[in-house]
Amino acid sequence: MKLLCNALTKFFCGLFLVGSLIFLPAGTIYFTKGWLLIGLLFVPMLIAGFVMLFKSPAFLEKRLDAKEKQSAQKGVLAGSALMFIGGFVVAGLDFRFGWSQMPTAVTIIASVLFLAAYALYAEVMRENAYLSRTIRVEEGQKVVDTGLYGIVRHPMYMATILLFLMIPIVLGSWYALIVFAFYPAIIIVRLKDEEALLAKELEGYTDYMQKVKYRLFPYIW
Repeated sequence: MKLLCNALTKFFCGLFLVGSLIFLPAGTIYFTKGWLLIGLLFVPMLIAGFVMLFKSPAFLEKRLDAKEKQSAQKGVLAGSALMFIGGFVVAGLDFRFGWSQMPTAVTIIASVLFLAAYALYAEVMRENAYLSRTIRVEEGQKVVDTGLYGIVRHPMYMATILLFLMIPIVLGSWYALIVFAFYPAIIIVRLKDEEALLAKELEGYTDYMQKVKYRLFPYIW
């Protein structure tokens, strides 16, 4: 019951925060693309949360813990938070003042890609039971090198890059896309720090780095 209350509290706080950041700058609740994003973002999140609650409560508890201990990662999280706040606010203002003109077809394509990225993210969570929101090595942790992890070393970050770059397009804002374009750079900083820790503390990870050459995107990097 405590885990359920914690999960629902964080869910509704996130829903309220994102909604406020979108609709208050927009000056209205009649922002269709804003509601579209709310649905695309939070409905799958709620479903996934209940699946984890019943099938793997320990994994859900770990996913709810977002407290970083390393100062460098605290900076990364702060940068991410500023990016999200700025991006949502700009998207709301963009709608309010009509800065961007984005075809509906582009929004539809972005919505499909958003859900595809969500599905990719879900598959990563299914493949890697050690996945957490903080950078750490657990007792008894083993290297996962199959499935998506056999293609790139950080499939979760690959999924989140696609996911978050689609957010401003779903919202119909080219200007917000400029803000969200900083996300890959933020992830690269986090990724390099994470790899240094894993190479040092997780047995077999250096061999895995030699086996799987690409970090984020096959044949690119």
